[in-house]
Amino acid sequence: MPKLSTRTQEDRRAETRSLLLAAAADLFAHKGFHATSAEAVAAAAHRTTGALYDHFGNKNGLLVAILEGWVEQTILDVTSQFDVDGSDVESRLGSVWDSIANRQDATGEQWLLLEFELWLHAIRDPELGAAGAARFETMRAGLSEGIEQWAGEFGFTLPGSPDEVAAQMIALLIGAAFQYRIDPTSFTKASVVRSLGRLLDLPDQMAPSRTSTASAGV
Repeated sequence: MPKLSTRTQEDRRAETRSLLLAAAADLFAHKGFHATSAEAVAAAAHRTTGALYDHFGNKNGLLVAILEGWVEQTILDVTSQFDVDGSDVESRLGSVWDSIANRQDATGEQWLLLEFELWLHAIRDPELGAAGAARFETMRAGLSEGIEQWAGEFGFTLPGSPDEVAAQMIALLIGAAFQYRIDPTSFTKASVVRSLGRLLDLPDQMAPSRTSTASAGV
């Protein structure tokens, strides 16, 4: 007697959503948002255009959903460094940079290209602009909580409010990641860590790479 499928309608919808997101991420990143039609995304996912509109409403909804998922994952990756036992502040900052610029998962090569796509369209489209602002607010909230925790754990004073410093760190990390994506020689992990250390105004004893670089005249 043939085995009956135990997949529910929710399982099938989740699979369809996942396939559409993966196809859209690849096409948007490598061909561009406007150059990719909803029909092309649906065909690449082996689903119908109707399924795409049912799940996401339109292409804007697809782009927002992709980036929301990646922001959530990035926050998880970054905040996982906040409680690493036995590591110093600089080591944790280095791990934060790795989670932004050197992601090893399947989306590592795509996310920055899609981030740029979102920025391009968010300034022209109120729907995407609101979604982009909400995403950055979520990132700032997660990072500010972490750096405030570090300040208490290691006993240093932040040079501004946690929210303000978090916003500055995000600007530095994403700006550096854009340059690094085009020219990998423009930044090293050590140079990013030194920059973050200066931004946090870490005491010299907590930033040995900065003091050793200064003493060497670099």
